Amino acid sequence: MTGLLLAVLVLLMVFGVPLSVVCGVAAMVCLALFTHIPPQAVFQQLYQGAEYDLLQAVIFFIAAGSIMTHGSLATRLVNIGRAIVGGITGGLAITSVLICMFFAAVSGSSPATVVAIGTIMIPALTKSGYDSRFAVGLLTSAGSMGILIPPSIPMIIWAVIMGVSVTKQFVAGILPGLILGGALMAYSYCMARKHNWRTRRKASLAEIKTAVKEGLFSLMMPVLVLGGIYSGIFTATEAASVAFAYALFVELVIHRSLKPGDLLPVLKVSVLTSTMLLFIIANASVLSYYFSADQIPQRVAEFLLQYIDNKYLFLLLVNAGLLIMGCFMDIVSALLVLGPVFMPLLQQFDIDPVHFGIIMVLNIEVAFLTPPFGVNLFVSSGITGKGIVEVTRATLPYLLLMWGVLLLITYVPWLSLVLTQWIQ
Repeated sequence: MTGLLLAVLVLLMVFGVPLSVVCGVAAMVCLALFTHIPPQAVFQQLYQGAEYDLLQAVIFFIAAGSIMTHGSLATRLVNIGRAIVGGITGGLAITSVLICMFFAAVSGSSPATVVAIGTIMIPALTKSGYDSRFAVGLLTSAGSMGILIPPSIPMIIWAVIMGVSVTKQFVAGILPGLILGGALMAYSYCMARKHNWRTRRKASLAEIKTAVKEGLFSLMMPVLVLGGIYSGIFTATEAASVAFAYALFVELVIHRSLKPGDLLPVLKVSVLTSTMLLFIIANASVLSYYFSADQIPQRVAEFLLQYIDNKYLFLLLVNAGLLIMGCFMDIVSALLVLGPVFMPLLQQFDIDPVHFGIIMVLNIEVAFLTPPFGVNLFVSSGITGKGIVEVTRATLPYLLLMWGVLLLITYVPWLSLVLTQWIQ
């Protein structure tokens, strides 16, 4: 049965069928042939797979990120960063990383971060004398932190399928996100020092005050959203709706960078993205349902435990396997499918599912930058007009850096779990 399932999966992917459809079709074939479960159960599972309350948070964060991308919140954040640290060696590159981290703390989306910040900062870096390849690689890579810095859409999905606290999963991403951001900033500083990349003058105190004043509402947004979540005032879903309402109010009423007539294309993008994601989740839930009915996770765990008796070797093989999978398929979909399979193994090796969630998210970040299907590569290619091959070459140094951080986070779980001890 498992062999037939794999054959169906491979055959459909060879013909270019999207992984979401592959999951649904393969599950329905196996349920029809090898179980006595009635067909209507499949349709019930499709509905239930997209019914989780937490998925509402995903939809609202996508909408908030879309509004910020089309409005002026992102631009005002960039102006603050440039005013404060833009005048030091590598300051503009460091600003790019800081703003990507800040923007990610609201949008929760990696591609949205690349579009919003990359569109502004890549031209700014090249105009200031930074190498074009360096600028493209930095913004393409730094934008991927949108799913590691909380709130994060993949973290919400992982919390749903693994039954862990969303707040704990968010908190677990803070220190790894800071480490990755710090590594990118350190690399940027070293490269800028080597090539003498810097702006000609530092901003005056008056210019800094002006930039902060104009961007105050942008600065307050992550404080409102994350402060509400970590203090217990908001649930993740409520915080997402607050982020959406806040972004909408600020852009329409205060900044007036958007008009009511501009909302239709903005919300259209949000609806299309949300629909695509929910379709993937619904189909993956059907496959997970078959896995549960046929006890495939337990079988896989029993098979692997015959050959792997060390959790460190297990974690290394997981990272290697996800790296390979990321070259050929949507890792978010793979996350949904593999979560139930990994659960018995996590229990066997005493690996915290929250820590493992951070490992999975970091692997997704790497997959976003891995050819031939890395999402951020295509996004960056679209906003810069450069070919995929050129963008891929520009991101290679940052991929090596991210792999190093991934191994560090994998084998030092304290980095992910230390802050979660404060969460009940």
